[in-house]
Amino acid sequence: MTSPGPKPDGNEYDIASYDYNLPEKLIAQHPADNRQDSSLLVLGKNSGDITHRRFYEIADLLDAGDLLVINNTKVVPARLFGKKASGGKVEVLLIDYAGRRQTGTEPICFECRCLIRASKAPKPGAELLFDKGLVARVTAVRDGTFDVEFCCPEPFEKILGQIGHVPLPPYIRRDQNSSQPRDHDAYQTVYAAQSGAVAAPTAGLHFSEDLLWQIQQKDIEIAEITLHVSYGTFMPVRVTDIRKHRMHTEHYEISGAAADRINAARSQNRRIVAVGTTSVRTLEYAAGLKGGLNAHRGKCDLFIYPGYEFKLVNAMITNFHLPKSTLLMLVSAFAGKQNILAAYKEAVEKKYRFFSYGDAMFITDK
Repeated sequence: MTSPGPKPDGNEYDIASYDYNLPEKLIAQHPADNRQDSSLLVLGKNSGDITHRRFYEIADLLDAGDLLVINNTKVVPARLFGKKASGGKVEVLLIDYAGRRQTGTEPICFECRCLIRASKAPKPGAELLFDKGLVARVTAVRDGTFDVEFCCPEPFEKILGQIGHVPLPPYIRRDQNSSQPRDHDAYQTVYAAQSGAVAAPTAGLHFSEDLLWQIQQKDIEIAEITLHVSYGTFMPVRVTDIRKHRMHTEHYEISGAAADRINAARSQNRRIVAVGTTSVRTLEYAAGLKGGLNAHRGKCDLFIYPGYEFKLVNAMITNFHLPKSTLLMLVSAFAGKQNILAAYKEAVEKKYRFFSYGDAMFITDK
């Protein structure tokens, strides 16, 4: 059974209390040579105990009968480089690919919310040109984002595969195009199946196919759900009182088979281990809907911070998150802010690698 998260003491609502010191050199700029060789910090959420392992040992830390819940979203190459019809370079990032809306059929046209970087921000009506005959038009500007209509001579997924770049997060600083050939595989889980994300569910990046096989040999069940991670995962919290923050919505789907496995694990008091904050948010959001956990799809905007009472998740695998981020608040709600900050302090001292391409943490129910 799940237990209520640690009780907040009031200071948990102050954004400043989620800051911590992180040397820039510990921000991972490249993936590990082998996915499963990352360092793994194990934190007991009740005891506060910390041990240090390697990620390939995760199978030894899971118990027979556990249900491992993974997010099978697939990252699309959502960063495009082109030019304005009026001249000048432009960079476009599709931030809500899963929510794109078709607007025409011949040629194939659809509208998507985007971020645009240019020497001068384009206005509504501005035309943008890309390789492979891809043409776009800005239709609206709102809250620092742009609604852009794309018209394609052939399926957009095919064009993206030819000219799109992996949308690496902004703290990975490389050349202008950011991504490198290796990123196309490294910034994707081995079980990615449903296209739609513009950011990877990074806790899952540590799993290899061999490691998943080892886990299943221990009679550990796996359930796949989908949450298409949007760029909102990187958006900063801009309020002093975190309770006033509003999450961006993200598209999710839970199949009937996944719902059955999750419901069975809960009814049998088996441990539900979520891989990543995206899986945690999806499970907890779905568990809060009326009618129980059933096959369905929708939009998730659940913001989890200290004081939240968890309904489904017993343990979780996650990466190390940015200071003052909603993801840091989520793990603080799960394990207690002081436990988390103490673990992060030790991770810094042990020179763990941080953020998307960094090392992992396993938060247990011990």
